[in-house]
Formats: sequence, structure tokens, C-alpha cells
Amino acid sequence: MFVTPAFAQAAGSGGASSAIASFLPLILIFAIMYFLMIRPQQKKAKEHRAMVEALRRGDQVVTQGGIVGKVTKVQEDGMVEVEIAEGVKVKVVRHTITQVLNKTEAASA
Repeated sequence: MFVTPAFAQAAGSGGASSAIASFLPLILIFAIMYFLMIRPQQKKAKEHRAMVEALRRGDQVVTQGGIVGKVTKVQEDGMVEVEIAEGVKVKVVRHTITQVLNKTEAASA
């Protein structure tokens, strides 16, 4: 019925090693998430940025909306003029281009 003070006290603390051990699973989860999700997404974004920067006149592209056309003009303000049918040209934002189907070769000097 009576509890002695020796039994009521908490066990001795483990010190710094128990603090590190309690954060170790959190650190491991973050490392796994970085290598499985964050890093591949950054790599894909970098490849898309390089593809969009390399667009030139004559490339056949696919937009996010699924429109297939040929680039007729690349503008400096982030817009691209795409011909989707004979005489039908639309302006699209450069970063909405998802894929380059046929890449034109650079003109040799």
C-alpha cells in the first residue's frame, strides 16, 4: 500500500545516446524519402528545364493539353508559337511543352 521513494523514482537516464537513438528513425525516414522521392523529382525537373531551353524552330512537340504541333517561332518572353494544322498557329507557354517528338538538327556553319 505504501510506496517507498526508491520505487517511485524514474530509472537513470541514458544520456546523449538515448537522445540520438530516439531521433535515428526520423533521420532514416528523411534519408529514404530524399533518395526515393525528392532527388528523382529534382532530376526530372532539371531534364525538363534543359529540354525546354533547347527548343528551336522545326521541333515537333506535345503540349500538356495533348496538342501535337511543330514549333514555328521561339520567343524570348517564354512563349512558343506552335503550328497545329496548316495555317493554324497557337501561342503556348514554353514550360507547358511536355515532350519533343522530332528534334531538328542544328544548321552547320
